[in-house]
Amino acid sequence: MLNKELETKEEIIKMMSKKNIALIAHDNMKDDLIKWVKANRDELSKHNLSGTGTTASLVEKNTGLNVKKYKSGPLGGDQQIGARIAEGDIDFMIFFWDPLEAQPHDPDVKALLRIAVLYDIPVANNRATADFLLSSSLMSKEYDRHILSTEYIAERRINKFNNEIKTE
Repeated sequence: MLNKELETKEEIIKMMSKKNIALIAHDNMKDDLIKWVKANRDELSKHNLSGTGTTASLVEKNTGLNVKKYKSGPLGGDQQIGARIAEGDIDFMIFFWDPLEAQPHDPDVKALLRIAVLYDIPVANNRATADFLLSSSLMSKEYDRHILSTEYIAERRINKFNNEIKTE
């Protein structure tokens, strides 16, 4: 049973009208992402952009947009992006991943997608979804993301482990 003094199960993270958008693409999808960014340059220029190493460099070179660079995905960039999501520094992700080819860092990709869901950020994995998200009326507005509070999660886990210890 949860601690009755725990006030709420949710935390609210405010997403500002100027979004912090991560751009990521697997090798076979980089051209598609660059074409998409070029087609949406005006809208994307209103936001803060970041991305994994090679993708960020290619987007910057081909579009003239400023893109904060993290490490390449297989070298820890996916984990860096995930950490920034957990810290509240990235609130939107465009990730064109290749569904037809296994990646050497698939566990990192899965962890990144899990963090994105856990922290309630919009994620586009293909052009159609990216188009829908970018054209949403919410892009130019503040938005409250609702996540489970860390206190609630910790309390729930502690109670679960305490119950398991009692039954042993």
